[in-house]
Amino acid sequence: MLKFLHRQTWPRLRDRHHEVACHFCDSLHDVELIEEGQTAYCNTCGSTLYTNQPQSLERAFAFGLTGVLFLLGMLFLPFITMEAQGNNLTTSAGETVIRLWLTGGPIISVAVAIFIFILPFFQLASLIYLCLPLLSGRAFPGMVPVTKLMQGLQSWVMVEVFFLGTLVSLLKLVKLADITLGLGFWSMVGLMLSLAAAVGGIDKLELWDRIEVAYRRRKTPDVSVEGGVEC
Repeated sequence: MLKFLHRQTWPRLRDRHHEVACHFCDSLHDVELIEEGQTAYCNTCGSTLYTNQPQSLERAFAFGLTGVLFLLGMLFLPFITMEAQGNNLTTSAGETVIRLWLTGGPIISVAVAIFIFILPFFQLASLIYLCLPLLSGRAFPGMVPVTKLMQGLQSWVMVEVFFLGTLVSLLKLVKLADITLGLGFWSMVGLMLSLAAAVGGIDKLELWDRIEVAYRRRKTPDVSVEGGVEC
């Protein structure tokens, strides 16, 4: 059921009627003010409509920056070390992509590069580009298409799939060689968690409201706004 509370911590335009549709049953609801840490639910099916995340922009921005660092670590730091019959092989995730290309697997190499490295980077970069100006209530050019890009990339980022594939491969390799997990592997785990925390750290409704207010204020500085603090 939709809970009616007295304040919210993100700003929204006072002169616009705010509505939200349930993602599961398409029921239309008025967007009511909810307190920080509270959630609004669909009156029809009980699904979550939106959540007022505490310090959402700061958390999303911090996890976005952390995710970029983990992505770089995954690319360049030693991923695994294999030792068998006196031979040692240490490789990073970036070197693995190059090896796939050189050993006759260009399609797989390109797919791994796109879905595991390039798209996650664009998703994190998009989030940082959005949060950085919104923390001070400002708007950067192209924030609407960047937001759509960030949300559209969620279905195509496959770090979790790569992680599961790596675990399956390691279970087979441990029977043939001694395996040591390097910092690159743990960077992949950190990237996976940072992506989930960064993208899930800010509610979509809040993000669009903040962007709308920032754009309107750039044109009309004294625009009427309701809600709580800026960040």
